[in-house]
Amino acid sequence: MEQIKTIHEPAREIPVRASVDILVVGGGPSGLMAAQAAAAEGLKVMLIESRSYLGGNLTIGLPILGFLGQKGNQIIKGLPQRFIDRLKERGAASDHRPCALHVSLTIIDSEEAKTLAMQLMEEAGVEVLMYVFCTDVVKEGDEVKGVVIESKAGREAILAKTVIDCTGDGDVAFRAGVECRKGDAEGGMQPPTLMFCMRGVETQKLRDAIVNNPETYDMDIMPHESFRQRNFITVGLRNQIRKAQAAGIDIPVARTILITGMNEDEIWVNMSRVNGTDPTRPESYTFGEMEGRKQIYRIAEYLKGFVPGFENAWMEKVAPFMGIRESRVTVGKYVLTAQDILACRRFDDAIAVASYPVDLHHPKGGDCTLEYCGDCYDIPYRTLVPEKVENLLVAGRCSSMNHEAMASTRVMSTCMALGEAAGRAARIALLDGVKPSEVDVEKVREELRATGAYLR
Repeated sequence: MEQIKTIHEPAREIPVRASVDILVVGGGPSGLMAAQAAAAEGLKVMLIESRSYLGGNLTIGLPILGFLGQKGNQIIKGLPQRFIDRLKERGAASDHRPCALHVSLTIIDSEEAKTLAMQLMEEAGVEVLMYVFCTDVVKEGDEVKGVVIESKAGREAILAKTVIDCTGDGDVAFRAGVECRKGDAEGGMQPPTLMFCMRGVETQKLRDAIVNNPETYDMDIMPHESFRQRNFITVGLRNQIRKAQAAGIDIPVARTILITGMNEDEIWVNMSRVNGTDPTRPESYTFGEMEGRKQIYRIAEYLKGFVPGFENAWMEKVAPFMGIRESRVTVGKYVLTAQDILACRRFDDAIAVASYPVDLHHPKGGDCTLEYCGDCYDIPYRTLVPEKVENLLVAGRCSSMNHEAMASTRVMSTCMALGEAAGRAARIALLDGVKPSEVDVEKVREELRATGAYLR
């Protein structure tokens, strides 16, 4: 029998579930900030999410990198800082700690982040709808008029005057016909990681080993004395990995990346990697999740056998999904480049400031490289505005950056700042009766400053 390649789906009427002023698609770090920033002055704002909770990468055990700049000053403030303040009130976040390798890190409790995310949406009056996938857009000419969603309730439409794509993968923009790119010149994307948590770790024993035996327990760049503090991240122990590999344990990376949690005996492990994973293709993403889960048990075996403090530790939980470093990025009115970053470039339409290094996890192999600008750089509003498609903004790691630049802008603090800017811009544009592409950017910048954001 001949294999059927396509089927014909007859046209049908799709019910309209809701009509809103601003629709935010994706409830991760950028989407949470966008929805809060948009929800004011009587506007009806809706946030949709495919998972059963909000928070995205805030919920998978990662620290938040980049609140501080390379000169030690705080460069991410505003709504992202208020999120951290609220977590700290419940003992669920650390201070922003300088880090020689990652500039700064902020440890958070992933479960409390989920709870706070929902509370913030309720407080802001944002209507939240979970368990839905954005599968298409409603478009008239070059203007987005809403999205089509799929769920157990079937296929429905949500109409909106402005849509903000915070999916991380540019799902809305891609379906709206915005030019999107993936990876380097060969299409290679930074590999994802499946995080997992070890408990019962004697963290003091780990600290002492690193501080007192630097030749054996080597660290990349970071001074060994820095590990005397409560919260830290290790990037190194290459010697130990080589010993484990010689003993027959297959480790997919060259470095040991460990992150302390909020509990004294808690360590989150960032060491699995599945090269070639494309999160926009379900078969590839599925393979990544399955292979990542196989890898973490080998990594746990390595830690228990070769890293001090892990002898009696156990694996407590695995992140609910892989941490995606790279997928689609959009082509906007301006494409930020690594040259802009390394030159600490300033822009007249800057809506965020960032300082995280160009941190490229290579699409092939198991290592990465970092390049630092020495200070901080601006991100222009034009990176949020797609070319040739109106009533749409794109915030987060899928904003308009090239492969190298996105290796810096992808961290959560920067994505949160971009989300806040997109939400404020969408609201100001609507109230002024103009398209987001025509908004008075200086008004957006003034409001960002007035509400606590940092701009140079």
